[in-house]
Amino acid sequence: MKTIGLIGGMSWESSAEYYRILNELVSSRLGGLHSAQVIMVSVDFAVIERAQSEGQWEHAGAILAQAALSLEKAGADLVLLCTNTMHKVAHMVSQATSLPFLHIAEVTGASIAARGFEKIGLLGTRFTMEEDFYRKVLEDLFGLTVIVPRATDAGTVDRIIYKELCAGRIETNSREAILEIIDRLVGEGAQGIILGCTELPLLIRDEDTAIPLLDTTRLHATAAVDLALADHEDH
Repeated sequence: MKTIGLIGGMSWESSAEYYRILNELVSSRLGGLHSAQVIMVSVDFAVIERAQSEGQWEHAGAILAQAALSLEKAGADLVLLCTNTMHKVAHMVSQATSLPFLHIAEVTGASIAARGFEKIGLLGTRFTMEEDFYRKVLEDLFGLTVIVPRATDAGTVDRIIYKELCAGRIETNSREAILEIIDRLVGEGAQGIILGCTELPLLIRDEDTAIPLLDTTRLHATAAVDLALADHEDH
């Protein structure tokens, strides 16, 4: 079994979900008392968030690149950046290490394509929704049409992520607000919705809506386990 390297802390709430999902998947696939081999470097999210808000992406990228290098030195065999937004600097992270880097948008795009969807809604932080670093992967590599909420709805999603979910707050009225935004995206032709922030699956689950949801946290973790167990032989 390969050792999965995680760059976490953005926020720790969703990083904890990565750890849980990785172990549940390995346990279900291998049985017995098997669990995932994981190394995590968890950064201080306040520092990263400040860099985001001030547009200091190179500074944030340097911190995450150092984290990737630390994972390689610690013995990880592959690297996951446990956040959608910070894939804006994914190139800095992947270039810092010789290890395989699993890009969350590529993993998500492959899942969407496998379902046969052509038009997809994207929810996430304002950076993920408004900038092209994430959408471009989906559009260029998988030929998808990506639609995002209107400005007021995007502001609502961003506020819920940073002010509530990253602080561990799960509010019923916020769930209802997100579901209404999802309905509006479906009205524009979305065949499914990308939960393009690793905190969003803490609030919105499959049972909350009939619309297909792409849980990027679970998809990313599943791809990591697939790679970690690819050559595993249980004796």
